[in-house]
Amino acid sequence: MWNPEKFYDKVYTWILTYGPRIIIAILVLVIGEWIIRLLNKWLRKILSSKDFDPSLESFFQSLFGIILQVILFLLLMQILGMQMTLFASVIAAFGVAAGLALSGTLQNFASGILIMILKPYRVGDNIVTQGMTGKVTAIQLFYTYVVTFDNRTVIVPNSKLSNEIILNLSREGKRRMDIEVKVPYAIDFDAVKNIALDAIKTTQNFLQEPPNRIGVSVLEPDGYKILIEVWTNEHGFEDVRLAFQEKLLKDIKSSGIKLPGM
Repeated sequence: MWNPEKFYDKVYTWILTYGPRIIIAILVLVIGEWIIRLLNKWLRKILSSKDFDPSLESFFQSLFGIILQVILFLLLMQILGMQMTLFASVIAAFGVAAGLALSGTLQNFASGILIMILKPYRVGDNIVTQGMTGKVTAIQLFYTYVVTFDNRTVIVPNSKLSNEIILNLSREGKRRMDIEVKVPYAIDFDAVKNIALDAIKTTQNFLQEPPNRIGVSVLEPDGYKILIEVWTNEHGFEDVRLAFQEKLLKDIKSSGIKLPGM
């Protein structure tokens, strides 16, 4: 038979035993979260004020926040008097199950660590990956964010980037631009070459080194192809290419030379 007095006695005893711990745990939780926010702001200020790699900045902030939250959680468990042996067993069992269920996610995490260490690309680099070309805007624990040149955000799992080929367009700082022009055999090569040289001189942002090259690349039954190799900085490459091709086409047409199909 239910005895109200015994029930209230047990509740009173439980409150006296665990009440102070719960109150202290709540205070520690509130103060701990406040301290974590302060430490995150402090770390963000330190990383932004120094000459620190932007690729690692967001990574260290995320990792630092996770470590602090884990420490706070373990401290709360100690204050509440939970048996850490039992807790460790539960965590281990949960870890095995979660590891099997989240193997792909853990692989992304490990790949993110490798990317931070090996640095195949950095924030701000233009890369070609998964059939897309764009600028790396963020490298996080599990994903890399790439904004394509037509302003689409591509979120790529880090495991894809650590296990497949990445074409880093920005690593060397400059790129060679290859343009082919097909002309009939009746047109003298030197005439087209001089037009190309003039177009190169009047187009901005071409580099003097390495030297440019112009030569015959292919001989075909109805004409030959002239290959123009010029160097420019990687950033702005597409703008320079479009401007140069427009200038070259106008100069060839104004000289009276008729290209195949014109």
